Amino acid sequence: MTHAMLKGSNIPLEATTVRAVLRWTPGQGVPDVDASALLLGPDGRVRSDEDFVFYNQPRHPSGTVWRLGKKRDAEGLTDTIQTDLGGVESAVGQILLVASADGVPFDRVRDLRIVLYDASAPEGDPLAHFDIKPETGEETALICGELYRRGEGWKFRALGEGYSNGLKGLATDFGISVDESEAAAQEPPAAHPAPEVSQPLPPEQPTTVVPPQPSYGYPQQPPPTQPAYGYPQPAGTAAAAGYGYPPPATAPGPAPEVRLPPQGPQFIGR
Repeated sequence: MTHAMLKGSNIPLEATTVRAVLRWTPGQGVPDVDASALLLGPDGRVRSDEDFVFYNQPRHPSGTVWRLGKKRDAEGLTDTIQTDLGGVESAVGQILLVASADGVPFDRVRDLRIVLYDASAPEGDPLAHFDIKPETGEETALICGELYRRGEGWKFRALGEGYSNGLKGLATDFGISVDESEAAAQEPPAAHPAPEVSQPLPPEQPTTVVPPQPSYGYPQQPPPTQPAYGYPQPAGTAAAAGYGYPPPATAPGPAPEVRLPPQGPQFIGR
């Protein structure tokens, strides 16, 4: 017979190996759900980080608690934790069965239910099921139920207790040491302004001497060996007539000797 459980109720378990199946209905905007388990000692805390069975550590070192992984069936998606109750170490008094939604609140998860089966009778009816209703809807991790010792046997209690700070917050409460650098690496980086990058200056280009160009509508400046148009000739160069201008004045030289022609008889004195 299958027990339909209410929050806080419990049932004894006769099965020695129990399969706890988380089931939900997928759809647009519905987050993925992960199942995990924490093995607690007499003080209600884990003995070490190895007592945390989750997606990055899917099997307990003792081999008595492990994840079976996700599947799709006719009723939706599932993720499963299986426990060999007969082999669990005597120092472990509780096993918490947890659901987390990767930072998305559980009010967006539809038809969340945990179903217990006797793993030795996979085709048999479920032992119990519990429909989980988040109290606020803002929870991002839930303790769906717990397997706990009672005398020589085990029981299951329906819980539905939520955490708004996700699987990390839940695990920390029970003694798991969370690597802050690893947790930060899994979170999206905060937006920061891009640093200013100094761009290297381009290499200095060799200087190219461009010969002077003639002004529009005016003659080209002649080479130094030619006289400038309309300007005095530089000293030490041959004189040449300026274009459209009189040649430059030159310093007077010695007067040439003047010779008169010989006088004819008409100039002989009388």
